[in-house]
Amino acid sequence: MRIFDTHCHLDDAKFDEDREDAYRRMREARVTRCVCVGSDLDSSRRCMALAETHPGVYAAAGVHPHEAKDAPPDYLDRLTEMLAHPRVKALGEIGLDYYYDLSPRDVQMRVMGEQVDLAVKLGKPVIFHIRDAHGDMVDFFRSRKQLPEGIIHCFSGSPEIAREYVKMGFYISFAGPLTFKKAPHLQAAAREVPLDRLLVETDSPYLAPEPMRGRRNEPANVQYTLRKLAELREIPEEDMAEITWNNACVLYGIPLEQPGENLA
Repeated sequence: MRIFDTHCHLDDAKFDEDREDAYRRMREARVTRCVCVGSDLDSSRRCMALAETHPGVYAAAGVHPHEAKDAPPDYLDRLTEMLAHPRVKALGEIGLDYYYDLSPRDVQMRVMGEQVDLAVKLGKPVIFHIRDAHGDMVDFFRSRKQLPEGIIHCFSGSPEIAREYVKMGFYISFAGPLTFKKAPHLQAAAREVPLDRLLVETDSPYLAPEPMRGRRNEPANVQYTLRKLAELREIPEEDMAEITWNNACVLYGIPLEQPGENLA
């Protein structure tokens, strides 16, 4: 069995004391690929460096809505340079976050729109962060003449919203909250998303799944979210691992098999 964690933050300072151990545990858990996702220019560079030195680790580069207010004037040029790197497979994470509102909403929308335009121009998929902003995000998507491929990462909406995103061509990625006991809306959505649109992730070091809840999350723990998703869809865990692996590889443009990534 092989598992693909489609969204993590291995560059985060919370891994500074044991990053290599976390990487080893990831591999031991059969999580043979992950995408380390940037939230600003500096973290995007760190993710790229990890992808250069660790087999099975890929990167995404982008400016998160929290950081939108601090995006420098040349940020699109700098992102373009990073996105040309062969290990950088997506633009992200970008989007709207109305829960914290750490950047003004108009600035969040502008910076997201600029990055979506860049992704369309470069033919890169996009990782979307959406918190308490599904209405505005759906309106934004409907207003666009052309949308990139992409992921609704750490999906937090209703089955109805999930269906809307799928109609627009997006993948839906589920994280640790899918395993929580008080997550009936998420579990209902997971039962409805077409199999060819399903992904799993950790968003580590955040949102540890049951039974690791309350601890720092890490890529190895995506196995618990995968297990819950398989249970909800009444599919063997090994089959769900392969389904989500294939979906992630297609979206990110990574060959299904890659020399140097196979486990002993």
